[in-house]
Amino acid sequence: MLDQSKPVYQRLRDVIASAILDGRYRDGDVLPSVRTLAAEEGANPLTVAKAYQTFQDEGLVTVKRGVGMFVAEGATDRLRALMREDFLTNVWPPVAEQMRRIGLDARTLLDLSDA
Repeated sequence: MLDQSKPVYQRLRDVIASAILDGRYRDGDVLPSVRTLAAEEGANPLTVAKAYQTFQDEGLVTVKRGVGMFVAEGATDRLRALMREDFLTNVWPPVAEQMRRIGLDARTLLDLSDA
């Protein structure tokens, strides 16, 4: 589920990251062009380019001029580690606090997810 409070380029980044982590794009695979992804997501091509630029800045994608943009080797593992760190630092603490507040334990959550 996308966080609507985030800027559009960050939501697009989340879409791309999810596709990589879900295996739709593997290390070495070509990513959709800026125009293609913009059309698919109903976004401005400049916004898509900004989302892709964040991946370039982090070394998660490589650009081959005239050919396209590719998922960098090792990007899936690095992306997973970055997202895990973000989850543990920013997402989990308020969730854990809310769980404590309402008396919900991890075992109950695990039992619900198995149902």
